Amino acid sequence: MSPRIQQLAAVLLAAVVVVAAARDEPAAAKNYQTQWDTVMSILNCKSDSLIPSYICSVISKSRWGWASDDPNDDDEYTPDHPLPAPAAERRRWPVMTSLNLTKYVDALPRIAKIQGYGIRHGRPVPIKLTIGMYSKTWQFHRDMPPTPVFVYGQSLQTATFPGPTIVARQGVPLAVEWQNHLPDAHILPWDPKVPTAIPKNGGVPTVVHLHGGAHPPEFDGHAFAWFTRDFAENGSTWTRKTYTYPNVQAPGNLWYHDHALGLTRVSLLAGLLAAYVIEKPELEAPMNLPCGDHDLHLVIADREFYTNGSISIDREWKPEYFGLVITVNGKAWPYLSVHRRRYRLRILNASNARYFNVTLSNGALPFTVIGSDSSYLSRPVTVSNLVLSPAEIFDVIVDFSRLPAAVTEIEMLNTAPYPFPNGTQTDPNLDGKVMLFKVAGKGKVDDMPDKSKVPEHGVPYASVAALPPPTTTRYIVLYENQTAPGNLYINGLRLEDPVTETPKSGTTELWQVINLTQDNHPLHLHIATFQAIKMTKIEGFQVFKDCMIKNNNTATCNLDQHAVGPVVPVPEEEKTWKNAVKIPPEFMTSVVVAFRLVEANQPYPFDATTEPGFVYHCHILDHEDNAMIRPLKLLP
Repeated sequence: MSPRIQQLAAVLLAAVVVVAAARDEPAAAKNYQTQWDTVMSILNCKSDSLIPSYICSVISKSRWGWASDDPNDDDEYTPDHPLPAPAAERRRWPVMTSLNLTKYVDALPRIAKIQGYGIRHGRPVPIKLTIGMYSKTWQFHRDMPPTPVFVYGQSLQTATFPGPTIVARQGVPLAVEWQNHLPDAHILPWDPKVPTAIPKNGGVPTVVHLHGGAHPPEFDGHAFAWFTRDFAENGSTWTRKTYTYPNVQAPGNLWYHDHALGLTRVSLLAGLLAAYVIEKPELEAPMNLPCGDHDLHLVIADREFYTNGSISIDREWKPEYFGLVITVNGKAWPYLSVHRRRYRLRILNASNARYFNVTLSNGALPFTVIGSDSSYLSRPVTVSNLVLSPAEIFDVIVDFSRLPAAVTEIEMLNTAPYPFPNGTQTDPNLDGKVMLFKVAGKGKVDDMPDKSKVPEHGVPYASVAALPPPTTTRYIVLYENQTAPGNLYINGLRLEDPVTETPKSGTTELWQVINLTQDNHPLHLHIATFQAIKMTKIEGFQVFKDCMIKNNNTATCNLDQHAVGPVVPVPEEEKTWKNAVKIPPEFMTSVVVAFRLVEANQPYPFDATTEPGFVYHCHILDHEDNAMIRPLKLLP
């Protein structure tokens, strides 16, 4: 037997042993995590690897009892087969009883950072990064089996949930080659009835979107610009392996995540999400904000798990995905040890559909908000609670030195109903808890004295008055399609329908967004930054809604006679240029949209009018996938 055949046999035997052991002893599956990751690393599931990719795929799916996600497989959904066999198979693994998980036993992970620029002669210079998408396992809780995930990283070994935070420098372009190292089949089930990117030859379609980024359309991560492992197949708008981000916009907090057609909800659920920061030292250094170990990202995401550790989700599309396990930085209900000093917390809600209304227990401490999404506020705002929609970010300072000496623990709690705002109340012992802060004793001194402060002022460009007045008014209507229940459309149209929103690049517009559903929707526009300025109650709502469903025309339905109810002001902590704004039900929300750089008050320094254009959508991922998303095409 040749050495190559011997190596092949040994690796396959090791894989079989690990697979069999984990399948037979699901409760002890976490004991095999190291062996499993080693085997899969050796297999290196690529087209040119030692083991053919289809063998890797079979082994991986056998490990967890999942079937192929190829819609042509017999196990997939068909009209005559309403309960897919994979769903029946997964019943072998009941949903985990989340109450059995002890809270606050895992330390909050510190997310790794990647510097998105080089230094030459003391000055920042452009560089190129290579970041891959990998399939591995992740330990969400001390007492759980390891969970299969898709994650970003610079290697399989360093890939994490969430992925590494990229720290870019304003005005310094960053090139990133995004590489797909994912297996032949998705680790989570998806619904083939939803418009979905489906490769002809297998593989998991992915494309990365920098959420909140200002860049040309070809670098935006268009839904049809997907590609599979080793760029073997790609979608109709794919053009390049490497994306270049100009980083010309205002400093602030962004994030990157998958954006492939119809798979956004399952691929983010699997773990393809991470933070991105644009820094500007000449602006931020004088603010003297908490930094270093006292500047933390908190990436919050709800999940549901089977008892074997895998993520629980139905194959059939549902309007919203909710899990009762709350994870922060990839750990279920973690704790963070803090000193009695100021901390900067960049809080990102990376959940598919869940809103959070977070407070610190007993009202002991407020949040001082200094920024929201990709912009600082004009001045800090102190609040007792924060309502975060999916995809929304708040940049806050919490001063633990204000706590009484007797207080050594503070919980972050959540009271947002789901769906928001009129759904089920949270369970105080489950999704009503987020994480714990363990506060050092009064006499204990931090290694680094606290010289940080809360700045008196923010940035002058945060106000809508800093830009030219809107030149165009558009009416955007969100509603559920009554002829095909479940589909959520914008203006009665799908992504595939001809573009109707064609702003002129460099201008400012007023979008009147009308919500005819019972959900609050986080509106997200690619390329633009925007902010809500008021919310007007729609009087005679049912009459107006019935007319709109029939006619889909605000003039015909006399919007001016219905949008006359009480006006609700926008919360002070949301008054800046954002990447997601909340659109409450039965209201018309007035949103100023800037298709220009707000800090410099100038047009984009690149051509934003090229193909394939951009999109705008609801950032409840289940809504975005089916099909509350529309094309957005900028004109010269």
